[in-house]
Amino acid sequence: MIWFIFIGLTLLSWLASRNVQRKFKQYSTIPTTYGQTGRQVAEQMLADFDIRDVTVQMVRGTLTDHYNPTNKTLNLSPEVYNGTNVAAAAVAAHECGHAVQHATAYRWLTMRSLLVPAVNFSNHIVSWVLLIGILLVQRFPGILLAGIVLFAVTTLFTFITLPVEINASRRALAWMDGHNITSPESHRYATDALRAAAMTYVMAALTSLATLMYYVVVYLSGRD
Repeated sequence: MIWFIFIGLTLLSWLASRNVQRKFKQYSTIPTTYGQTGRQVAEQMLADFDIRDVTVQMVRGTLTDHYNPTNKTLNLSPEVYNGTNVAAAAVAAHECGHAVQHATAYRWLTMRSLLVPAVNFSNHIVSWVLLIGILLVQRFPGILLAGIVLFAVTTLFTFITLPVEINASRRALAWMDGHNITSPESHRYATDALRAAAMTYVMAALTSLATLMYYVVVYLSGRD
């Protein structure tokens, strides 16, 4: 039963990711109100929130956009950085939403940041611990239990990420609506694009939870 759930969620995650790409391409044909680029949108939003210590820069890749709280950089992919369309503006404003969260000590972002070292440590060893634990579950069940604890940290991280991403989108959409970045009609396209992006995080969290439950079932079965 767990396997069917896992396979179903994996498929849905893939579909959600494809949907984001499709909507970004679709809404890339709809211009911003005054032809603002993603870079200009980001710089304007940061200025409006009186955030002066964040640098907006371009990074390689497609949809590689992210805010780095460590060095306070807003990193935008070329399509977003140079784009003069609703999709680019929505993505740029969303990443600015994370910068605003950081500047205002948004509690969910703070919790997420505190978990980063533990998640990085877990990601380095969890696959090996789980593999060895499954192979030796009947003789040394503690190894698999340790792997489950490590994977649980990653699962917790994916669920804490949800309110962080949703809140960033809400901040972005509210700001865009109040600063004529989008028209009343195109604003719903920006909303749709960010909702599609949020769904990828929802699916990632559910898939991680299903995977965690699978390992728990293997652990309990191995002890019988």
